[in-house]
Amino acid sequence: MSDTELRLLRHLARLNGVETGYRDYTGKRRYASPDTLLAVLRALGTPVENLACVPGALRERKQDKWRRCLNPVVIARDKEPVLLELRLPAAQADVSAMCRLAPEKGRARSWTCRLSHLPVLRGATVEGVGYVVRALPLPKLPFGYHRFTLSLPGHSCETLVITAPSQAYFLPGGTGRIWGAFSPVYALRSGGSWGAGDLSDLKNLQRWVQTLGGGFVATLPLLAAFLDEPFDPSPYAPVSRLFWNEFYLDVASIPEIRQCPPAQELVESTALRQDTASLQEAQLVDHRRGMALKRNVLEHLARWYFSRNPRRQAALERWVSEYPSVQDYARFRAATERQHAGWPAWPERMRDGVIREGEYDPEVERYHLFVQWLVHRQLKGLSAKDKQRNPGLYLDFPLGVHGAGYDVWRERSVFALNASTGAPPDNLFTGGQDWGFPPFHPERLREQGYRYYIDCLRHHLRHAGILRLDHVMGLHHLFWIPAGLRAHEGVYVRYHAKEFYAILALESNRHRAIIVGEDLGTVPRYVRAAMVRHRLLPMYVLPFEFTDDRKALRPVPSRGIASLNTHDMPPFAAFWESLDAESRMSLCAFLQEKGLLQAPTEDAATVLKACLFYLAASPAPIILVNLEDLWLEKAPQNLPGTGVDTPNWRRKARYALEEFTRLPEVLAILREVNRLRKKTR
Repeated sequence: MSDTELRLLRHLARLNGVETGYRDYTGKRRYASPDTLLAVLRALGTPVENLACVPGALRERKQDKWRRCLNPVVIARDKEPVLLELRLPAAQADVSAMCRLAPEKGRARSWTCRLSHLPVLRGATVEGVGYVVRALPLPKLPFGYHRFTLSLPGHSCETLVITAPSQAYFLPGGTGRIWGAFSPVYALRSGGSWGAGDLSDLKNLQRWVQTLGGGFVATLPLLAAFLDEPFDPSPYAPVSRLFWNEFYLDVASIPEIRQCPPAQELVESTALRQDTASLQEAQLVDHRRGMALKRNVLEHLARWYFSRNPRRQAALERWVSEYPSVQDYARFRAATERQHAGWPAWPERMRDGVIREGEYDPEVERYHLFVQWLVHRQLKGLSAKDKQRNPGLYLDFPLGVHGAGYDVWRERSVFALNASTGAPPDNLFTGGQDWGFPPFHPERLREQGYRYYIDCLRHHLRHAGILRLDHVMGLHHLFWIPAGLRAHEGVYVRYHAKEFYAILALESNRHRAIIVGEDLGTVPRYVRAAMVRHRLLPMYVLPFEFTDDRKALRPVPSRGIASLNTHDMPPFAAFWESLDAESRMSLCAFLQEKGLLQAPTEDAATVLKACLFYLAASPAPIILVNLEDLWLEKAPQNLPGTGVDTPNWRRKARYALEEFTRLPEVLAILREVNRLRKKTR
């Protein structure tokens, strides 16, 4: 390859938002190979089978930018004036255009505009064609999503104008310095649950935390999952980010059970009690068996509901009218069960988004429709009534979705199907990571006006007072691995971060929900700077905050959420055990200097309390306590990079809910955390 060919290829890549190199975890600059650049360009839809195609694709890319009169999305902050940039051929400099502005609420307005009267910002000549950029001001707009259409002789163009606050929502002054407790729902055990925690267990945990002065409970994603064929219980590979996982339903508390003799008889049967007892006694959560047991009852209930309860059906129908896509989702799940496979293995026509009668079981469709309504009702009971005082529920927004799931099937235009998302090599994963799910296509997502992304956010924010964004760096760029290449051969692709931040600020303020960005690991400084500007809270995780000499901890910032670990890390007792003697002594000395330890110690429980109290007394507005740390659990909930041989997403808590909520040591620690939080308020 000549230098000229490489230069043109890299230029084409950059024009398409592809970063031709990156700095690895050692600080060394790594450049993408020509094969990787060609592959990722093809994944983006650029027709470059080989290097000979690059010059033509480059010319087409430059022309395409100028042929587009308006950008797909325009951002205005804090109700500032909106100034649209119109890219026009110089030959159209003196024509009249029809303008139409349709606000999110209210009546649309239309007017005529003479283009020659608009000020010129700049001009350019591209492939022999002259272009001019003119400025078109719009009337002042309220916060929201507004559609502007410009009709010119022979064609028209449209843009989405997003007017948003400059910052995401945060608790009003005086209500900061809150704390909450974390547990995966499946890990909770109680006398009433069927071998895994459910939403009633989460509600009881929430009430208990509130009685101790806490403001919220946090958990892993609660989204729909494949729990039969296909099977993937990972909360970070959901079937959809638009629908919930019926595995977490508390079946016994559904009011309709008492009116449905077949379902009530089954719930009270000896066989079901024996099955639930077996699941409760098992060391690990059995998602497949547990779901099958619940489904048996739920199917009886759904059949009864749709055949004998017209008054209740009206309530469900009203809900479906509010969320019409649930019917499409239910049909997809029914077709998946008929095919015993995800959609990539379906017949071609079904893969293309059309499912006809006869290709699914209507009863199965009704089941999935019904259980989504039930989960919605139970989750609604968990949502905080007053998010200004009590966030209530801290939910997790995963980065991606299962490639064989509903969202990719229905919204495939916004996904790059010939690539997967991952991470470059680091000191833990020297070969890089391939997470297996397709990334967003940056331009197609914009052209859609971010509709799918906004819908996913709203699905969570209806219930969440705090929402954690997994891998917040994905707002700026993601590591793409083109199909057929290995993880270390991937490359970063850029996204339109300003547009994501505007959507997050608008939706978080509308729903009065705090946004947390997972910014752990190797994150560029500009990402954290953008988080500060837009008030996304960063994460302070104590084991990552040792100073370079390992003799102290970096100060806890006055913004952000502080904790001792995450679900992808060992609990505190295992972390303490892994430290060498020198690091242990240094941590003890630091805590002793802060007045939190009387003397150096090897006792994990004593150091745990000192570390928690250090965080609780800090200026961080939010503290998150992992409940399992309080009884010195050592086994993690997830070991990243491992497969089916490890009990990821299956490990139950050592103590039942009824037990740990009465443990004196647990109560004493949380009461002191609460006292310290109030003291620093």
